[in-house]
Amino acid sequence: MMLRSLVAFCAVLATFPAAAQVEQSTAAIADPAAPSIASPDGRITVAVTTDGDGRPLYSVTRNGKPVIEHAALGFLFTDAPKLHRNIRIESQSKTSVDTSWDQPWGEWKTIRDRHNELRVRLKETTALGRVLDVVFRVFDDGVGLRYEFPEQPNLKHANIADELTEFAFTQGGTAWWKPAFLWNREEYLYNKTPLDAVGTAQTVMTIKLADGTHVALHEAALVDYSAMNLARTEGNTLRAALTPGAGAPKVSRDLPFATPWRTIVMADDAPGLYMSHITLNLNEPNKLGDVSWVKPGKFVGVWWNMIKGEWTWATGPKHGATTANVKKYIDFAAANKIPGVLVEGWNVGWDGDWFGNGNDMQFDTPTPDFDAAELYRYARSKGVHLIGHNETGGSSSHYDAQLDRAFKFAADHGIPTVKTGYVTDAGQIERVDPDGSQHREWHEGQWMVNHYQRVVETAAKYKVSIDSHEPVKDTGLRRTYPNWLAREGGRGMEYNAWPGKNPPEHEANMFFTQWLGGPMDFTPGVLSLTGSGGSPIQSTEAKQLALYVVIYSPVQMAADTPENYAKHMDAFRFIRDVPVDWSETRVLAGEVGDYVAVARKERAGNDWYLGSITDENARTLDVKLDFLDPRRSYEAQIYRDGDDADYRTEKRHSIAIEKRRVRAGETLTLRLAPGGGQAIRFRALK
Repeated sequence: MMLRSLVAFCAVLATFPAAAQVEQSTAAIADPAAPSIASPDGRITVAVTTDGDGRPLYSVTRNGKPVIEHAALGFLFTDAPKLHRNIRIESQSKTSVDTSWDQPWGEWKTIRDRHNELRVRLKETTALGRVLDVVFRVFDDGVGLRYEFPEQPNLKHANIADELTEFAFTQGGTAWWKPAFLWNREEYLYNKTPLDAVGTAQTVMTIKLADGTHVALHEAALVDYSAMNLARTEGNTLRAALTPGAGAPKVSRDLPFATPWRTIVMADDAPGLYMSHITLNLNEPNKLGDVSWVKPGKFVGVWWNMIKGEWTWATGPKHGATTANVKKYIDFAAANKIPGVLVEGWNVGWDGDWFGNGNDMQFDTPTPDFDAAELYRYARSKGVHLIGHNETGGSSSHYDAQLDRAFKFAADHGIPTVKTGYVTDAGQIERVDPDGSQHREWHEGQWMVNHYQRVVETAAKYKVSIDSHEPVKDTGLRRTYPNWLAREGGRGMEYNAWPGKNPPEHEANMFFTQWLGGPMDFTPGVLSLTGSGGSPIQSTEAKQLALYVVIYSPVQMAADTPENYAKHMDAFRFIRDVPVDWSETRVLAGEVGDYVAVARKERAGNDWYLGSITDENARTLDVKLDFLDPRRSYEAQIYRDGDDADYRTEKRHSIAIEKRRVRAGETLTLRLAPGGGQAIRFRALK
């Protein structure tokens, strides 16, 4: 969400104790008829064939019914013939894996990786004789596919113009998607259209097919490659559309290399999509070693008043990041056992027009009215730490040159997490090569994908974690780099400060689309329910609390100001109590864009938390408490919409706070007001 001023624009090692891993391989088979493989439970099958012109195709069936059929595979190059025709299947091999691994933080502590893998060697029948491996990993809830280019004499370097990967659905349906290649990066509302009316979409894209099957299309392990979007070609067929770079190729790589995984998650209903672990399992294990220094936690911050236009990032009479202001936030955080305080606008470079031009930013030089050494001392004395902020204004090469300085400054001042930002229009990232030549890049092009990884790796050297805004989308790299805590990459709470606010269905859309990709720094908790000029936010007070359970992020902001929280301390107690790290997650009910109910168990204890939200419609949901421990009883601390609550009126503040004794197996009725929600803490009793 990185900040625009209103002036500018009013994992863990896989070697942890794990279940036994089983591998079974078959020898390569010459000219097999049609390689195929099924999921471990047998419900999903993938098959690979070629057509009469030697074009490679794949198909996916689920429960005996075709979902994707005769979908193309291949590549276009900028300097060589396409790899798409006159191809034969040369060999295949199969492997089965069943193992488990632990996350250092996350929605679940233990992740099971159970899949069958099919590797198909494709070879051209022409004189070039180029070869390409297509690898499918088939899980009980979906498919991952990627390409691997082995070393070969007639292809040393790949300049990829685009992929020809297709997702050819056999039936129509309803799609939830947001547009790609527009100026505002990922920060668009979701469209709901027929599948055959999709334009060019970002991923995650979610589809409900005509027979009720739910499908989410995305990618995993996006490394040294361009991000994938989806362009509809004809009918119900979508094709991969790679994000451009500054040059002609969208991807330029020496062989050998592998592409990111293209993921197809399938479920009977919307909740089943969220329960999938495919994205994480397709990423490599933790590369950082000991990550005990990575600490999830909540934070408050010098932020919301700037977003509303009452304070400024620039120095002057309304400067927010002053020593005096930050101390007030430190005091509030300490009094409420919130470990972090975010400060934006603390460094030299914010004066003047920084939007799209951050070359004046200095990431180790505070402004004269921000005493970094004193604030480090003061925060530490209160048991609180600061969270840093590095806004690049899209000047990424300028940031590259300062990475070590920036993260050493953070480490020297007890700052464990830095929020980064790249506020500029899509396609306007400034790249400066060693020869001084300037180029313009896209936020999700190959060069920027590599830049974000450089940031995370450099931060790890100083034991600093990253919360990326205006980021490359989340593809599960938190497993490989556990210090990559969260990202923005969508319309967060800041849009509720401005005209054109997020509508009530926005979060129910995000839960079953973008949030399938990973954690988002959405910054919930604006209990005042007002943006700039006192404009009303389209939410009830109880919904703001529920978002702390519905939205997963290991760094959750309490986004409102201390002055506003002082007026709502009864409700604020839930924000104080709710953790950010979980051992178990259950999605109890939900429909894309309509409503969701999710329960999560805290990692550090035995309490469960439930969050439920709805769109503009009032709703009544019955949820079974079968996730609770049957050996315990619980005190349900309930924060619900008042009987007269309604996001469209001043009654959006109507909230009822109740307690009752509950046990596993009981059913709770959740009554959600229009634009409303409900938050519950199930406190385990001795």
